[in-house]
Amino acid sequence: MENINPGHTAWMLIATALVMLMVPGLALFYGGMVQGKNVLSTFMHSFFALCIITIQWVLFGYTLAFGPTHGGLIGGFDFAFLDGVDKQGGDIPQLVFMMFQGMFAIITPALISGAFAERMKFSAFCLFTLLWATLVYDPLAHWVWASDGWLFKLGALDFAGGTVVHLSSGISALVCALMIGKRLGYPKVRHQPHNLTMTILGAGLLWFGWFGFNAGSALTSGGLAALALVNTQIGAAAGAMAWGLVEMMRVGKVTMLGIASGLVAGLVGITPAAGFVGPMAAIAIGGLAGLACYGGVLLKSRLGYDDSLDAFGVHGVGGAAGAMLTGVFANSAFNSAGKDGLLLGGTHVFLVQLLAIGAAAAYAAVVTFVILKAVDAVVGLRVEKDEEREGLDTVLHGESGYTLGTTASHLAPPEFTAGEESSAVAPSLAVATENG
Repeated sequence: MENINPGHTAWMLIATALVMLMVPGLALFYGGMVQGKNVLSTFMHSFFALCIITIQWVLFGYTLAFGPTHGGLIGGFDFAFLDGVDKQGGDIPQLVFMMFQGMFAIITPALISGAFAERMKFSAFCLFTLLWATLVYDPLAHWVWASDGWLFKLGALDFAGGTVVHLSSGISALVCALMIGKRLGYPKVRHQPHNLTMTILGAGLLWFGWFGFNAGSALTSGGLAALALVNTQIGAAAGAMAWGLVEMMRVGKVTMLGIASGLVAGLVGITPAAGFVGPMAAIAIGGLAGLACYGGVLLKSRLGYDDSLDAFGVHGVGGAAGAMLTGVFANSAFNSAGKDGLLLGGTHVFLVQLLAIGAAAAYAAVVTFVILKAVDAVVGLRVEKDEEREGLDTVLHGESGYTLGTTASHLAPPEFTAGEESSAVAPSLAVATENG
């Protein structure tokens, strides 16, 4: 480890922390869009993934993704339990690389939860998340990012996770939405977002953390990281503007939720291309991704499925669009490790990108279907109807995100004794809890 570069290492430590911050950012983003009675259960999908996948990753997930290959399909168990990882490194310690990649493994299954929010059992979520990370994410990460992965060797370009993270989670989200079914009353009953300010705060944290997500994928603190950071900012801005423009043309208003959704769409779209294209191409990619994702969100009303928080519409459609557009706009002048895309005569690169999209989507869809069937057989996927009506916060976790009332002693009438005050306040708390 004598070749460790302190500057690169410092940047990668920061980038790792930035990607970790995206997980609570996602919790806020999703949590504000559900009903108040389900906000904590939605938070749990992100925060518990942060816990369970961390342990999975260090025990065997990392070695399956980045261990010595078995036929270009999966890594071996050479790094199981992080055996020997602390003794290896290039410019940065392998431990830092391991944890940086671990943050990607954490947030990817958390993205899927947007499709089944407000109706999946917590036990089913835990089992599904563990199995999905092991059987879908880890192999796909090996295919695309490991030096011996079969898609990597074909020349597939995915700078920071368009195929591995967003496409795989979005396609899996669609399968989940179809198999679990619609929320009660959907679409006749509107399930209004209960706190859009929370969602906007989450979008801001996602945007902020995405600099670590994309620029950190350079694995250095040099010019490539700078390019990825600039493209990330541009892609987000272009996606938001494109979404807002379509909203204005369709409904005559630009909504804050639309701008938040558009910037996330732009970020998703630019992710696979961030280190392979120039800033002007980032405008096109972010804008086109915003338009594509707007259309993707409209699909659920046209086709009648309930992708609660548009996980497929944004991440599935945006991931596919970004991966394809990387094959169009890639320019090796910006990154010698990349290749020239379709606009510069790179037909092969474009075709490989299409192959990667198709292979990742098909694999994720089939394995997700099998996992859901297995989980349903073991613990069941969905809560009971009465439990769904009451709200998952109280039913599954025994708590409420909001308490309407106060227990402050100075607000009680002075003639109450401590015991009387307690009994007088308790019913109001119970009502508040029932109402979520």
